[in-house]
Amino acid sequence: MTTANLYVPELVPSSNVTSTDTEPFNSDSDHGDIGKDNTEQVATESASFRKLQKKLRRQVSWAIRDFNMIEEGDVVMVCVSGGKDSYTLLDILLLLKRIAPISFDIVAVNLDQKQPGYPEDILPNYLNEQGIAHYILEKDTYSIVKSVVPEGKTYCSACSRLRRGSLYGFAKQIGATKIALGHHRDDILATFFLNLFHGGALKAMPPKLLSDDKQNILIRPLAYVEEKDIIEYARMKEFPIIPCNLCGSQTNLQRAIINDMLREWDDAHPQRLASIFKAMQNVAPSQLADRELFDFERLNLERDDDERLFEGDNIQAGQTESLADIGLPVAPKTQTYNPRFANSKLSANDSTTSDNSSVAQKIPTINPVI
Repeated sequence: MTTANLYVPELVPSSNVTSTDTEPFNSDSDHGDIGKDNTEQVATESASFRKLQKKLRRQVSWAIRDFNMIEEGDVVMVCVSGGKDSYTLLDILLLLKRIAPISFDIVAVNLDQKQPGYPEDILPNYLNEQGIAHYILEKDTYSIVKSVVPEGKTYCSACSRLRRGSLYGFAKQIGATKIALGHHRDDILATFFLNLFHGGALKAMPPKLLSDDKQNILIRPLAYVEEKDIIEYARMKEFPIIPCNLCGSQTNLQRAIINDMLREWDDAHPQRLASIFKAMQNVAPSQLADRELFDFERLNLERDDDERLFEGDNIQAGQTESLADIGLPVAPKTQTYNPRFANSKLSANDSTTSDNSSVAQKIPTINPVI
């Protein structure tokens, strides 16, 4: 049985920030300041908090712009689980909504999966206090997961599929045009390596995705955001975090192992993860081995008369007439260099006498004046 209730608390007064302060989704922007919010509580009004919040808003703004995630008139359904990622996503999107050059709506949706001991009041209380319109969708996916997954196996895959199916259908019911998920850059990288190590595929989580049934568009506005920044932001904002006891109670999850590997890399080589993520945006199909992605079978030579003349051991083979026509010597002289840099002792027959006692080497030198 699935039930859902819409809660529309009294909206808090909007801040003084206007869309003229910034244009976060404008492709012509120079990645500058994207505005300041004067409504934050005194407890979080510190230089470090403002700097971090500005960084997150900038990165989310870039991701939205780069992948055209949000358009005029969109209804964005933000999936809020009660974890640090979804809290941060909702908070940043609400800030950007007030200063964006386009108009769009945001509605928060929480899926109560009926896990034993789940604190049902924490998330609704937070959303009500913040004045955020939201739905609480109730569906007992916990019992289904427990019944279909053998004892000792991980629940993540089955739980994710059931949760995704419920949210997809609900988005269509309420007329949401985009579904926003809280996956960040490190989640995308972890999925990439999981597929690489265990799935035999080069794929991850795209920042924007059309569902298989083509009924929903998923967006991941936190795609450029590092997890460590989200952790710090959630700490500063004091979000009421709800742990996932269903998944978190299991040990030796492959994703957890991959996450540990990524954290070790980030500590030892701070730019490595950024480089890997950049590589995911700079794919060269012809340099891989996917026959569906690149047509290796039909590769053909396309030679013409503009060939490079000086390649290989026999640099003049078949090119004597061409060299003469363009004024190049048929038998180029050899260049000399300092014998101190020679790798081996040359015989007397290979040496020539010059002003600087240099040794002749078989290095073609062609510097014609044409």
